[in-house]
Amino acid sequence: MRIIVQKFGGTSVATKEARTAVIGKIKNALDKGYSSIVVVSAMGRSGDTYATDTLINVAKAENPTIGKRELDAIMCCGEIISASVMSAAMQKEGLKAVLLTGGQAGIITDDNFSAARIIRVETRNLIKLLNEGYIPVVCGFQGVTADMLNITTIGRGGSDTTAAALGAALNAEVVEIYTDVDGIMTTDPRIVKEAKVLDCISYGEICQLAHQGAKVIHPRAVEIAMQKNIQLVVRSTFSDAPGTLITNNTRVETSDIILDDRVASGISFLKDIAQIRIDTNREDNTVSIRIFSELARNHINVDCLNVHPGEILFTVNSSDLDRSMSVLKEAGFDPSFRDNCAKISVVGGGMKDVPGVMATFVSAIANQGITILQTVDSTNTISAVVEQEYLHDTVKALHDAFNLAK
Repeated sequence: MRIIVQKFGGTSVATKEARTAVIGKIKNALDKGYSSIVVVSAMGRSGDTYATDTLINVAKAENPTIGKRELDAIMCCGEIISASVMSAAMQKEGLKAVLLTGGQAGIITDDNFSAARIIRVETRNLIKLLNEGYIPVVCGFQGVTADMLNITTIGRGGSDTTAAALGAALNAEVVEIYTDVDGIMTTDPRIVKEAKVLDCISYGEICQLAHQGAKVIHPRAVEIAMQKNIQLVVRSTFSDAPGTLITNNTRVETSDIILDDRVASGISFLKDIAQIRIDTNREDNTVSIRIFSELARNHINVDCLNVHPGEILFTVNSSDLDRSMSVLKEAGFDPSFRDNCAKISVVGGGMKDVPGVMATFVSAIANQGITILQTVDSTNTISAVVEQEYLHDTVKALHDAFNLAK
């Protein structure tokens, strides 16, 4: 059996016209001899009647401190509504669609409500339905605890993760992620109009782009697919564009691009971050341990970490700034901060050991008269922290400097 998993995002199932386009994609897969599993997100986006954020607001209007278990219950409703409507539309077109909740699809999670992790996928029910000619329409973003007593949600972007987990468990040939854009772009086209759709990209590169702010696909979904070497394709519900192939291969038959020879693949960014600086005693080798242990104990995530003799720099989300400052002061430190910052990252699997990459990066920003507040890098990522008012100018300058429009 040739299995394909097709995930459709909220805009892909929000209207009758969109659902008609979805059915066309499903029929195309069936015509190619695939057995299809469809995964759907909640219908629409924030503000729409059945969107997840709308449902959350309904519950929190009654009680802003609603328990996470109960909040998961209402959040699951968006995908159930979406799967029900999508199944109805498919049945009307003569397709043997059958709705499955996450639990009915065999997705077993831990009990960390609102951010559950998938423990395993029990595939027996799915395989039985596929053998009988059904098309399972699975509610994304949700699962059930091992004792089958509680429904859970697996965090934002969870429908991508659902699709990847099902694909990995069933050894699918491919997992298709359908959205309202033609594929993964070199950067946000709302900032750089010359941004291009990438033909292909490696698992590692797209994970980095996603972690650094790109929102086309969830990084956890990529990590799961990478473990089983299952190809992912990100493409549009509303066009016939081939989309972007995510793969381990450095050369793919559908593209002339060799991933290892491409210095940079894309630029992503994170907004609303704050930089914290702490001057330290050069002779105290334990100070960084005490700082980051205290922040971790208070569940504060840090990023852009630079530790030097006499100085420690790092960033936090702006929403965590006040709490971070209080925690550090209570621990006996004297931190200073700079708010309203942004982190811009250039990602590329081919930048390792390439001379001049950092020079290109720094020069592009400096030539715009923008001050770099901090840099961090890894084997395939270089990031800069700048004042947020210069975010767009920085992204444009780097996109041009690394020739990503060509």
